[in-house]
Amino acid sequence: MNDNPTPRPPLRIAAVIPCFNEALAIAQVVAEFRAALPEAQIHVFDNNSTDGTAAVARASGASVTRVELRGKGNVARRMFADVEADVYVMVDGDATYDLGGVRRMIDTLVEGNLDMVVGYRVDDGADAQTYRAGHRLGNRMLTGAVARLFGGRLTDMLSGYRVFSRRYAKSFPAVSEGFEIETELTVHALELRMPFAELPVRYRSRPEGSHSKLSTYADGWKILKTICRLFISERPLMFFSSIAYVLALGSIAGAVPLAITYLHTGLVPRLPTAVLLTGTMLTAMLAFVCGVVLHTVTIGRQEAKRLRYLAIPGVRHTAEP
Repeated sequence: MNDNPTPRPPLRIAAVIPCFNEALAIAQVVAEFRAALPEAQIHVFDNNSTDGTAAVARASGASVTRVELRGKGNVARRMFADVEADVYVMVDGDATYDLGGVRRMIDTLVEGNLDMVVGYRVDDGADAQTYRAGHRLGNRMLTGAVARLFGGRLTDMLSGYRVFSRRYAKSFPAVSEGFEIETELTVHALELRMPFAELPVRYRSRPEGSHSKLSTYADGWKILKTICRLFISERPLMFFSSIAYVLALGSIAGAVPLAITYLHTGLVPRLPTAVLLTGTMLTAMLAFVCGVVLHTVTIGRQEAKRLRYLAIPGVRHTAEP
């Protein structure tokens, strides 16, 4: 009998970098990955860049994949589908995230047998344009909304620097197309009650001449719509029950004076109002029934996603003999 089991192969680590017109920054990102994670495979996913990003990334030694469909969500979908690894390190290609602590993030994932580690952004405050006040405020508001609606403690829901386990990557049904993908990544972990952690990461200014692709108001509005869409699809009973409660309360409040008049006179002098209130109450009942039905459907979807998730070994099982 062999008392020395065959050791498992080392973890396959993949750095996946979504890019759009980041020719001035991508070489620095690849070089930092090479220094911090020499064993990692580096994959740059070029989202139809027009400034030579793909050529610079290829010259830096990264594997480059062109993604025709515009939008970070479409890129993330391709990344998780095309790359085979045990640990995925996703970071924006704009060189704003300090990658010096990436080993610590991976160790946290493996040692805790987690499915996601989020690098929440911390800047030194020296340059107000590094992490603009509007972005900071919007992030806090949106992060707080998701935390209240879906549970969980969150610091930086919109961070573009994350480490994932294989079972997360291969069980994530990406739907979003653009920058709202970070919201969907977070809600997916919260809905399946995946274990995750957050670690501070130094947030830096972009390289000189490089410009952010994020639109504060347009992308913020898209993220807010994504939160609402996910709330309706993942919490339908709460959503429709809230509507039913408001409608029922309004109907009852309006019906009380009519009922008092009827008890005193035996007449319903405001018949159109009575009909309207009756319709409002019926609408409230219909909304509640819709919530119950959709809640059952949601449970079935969550169970299917959970079973897919459980079919994939955790990162600790993969890493340890």
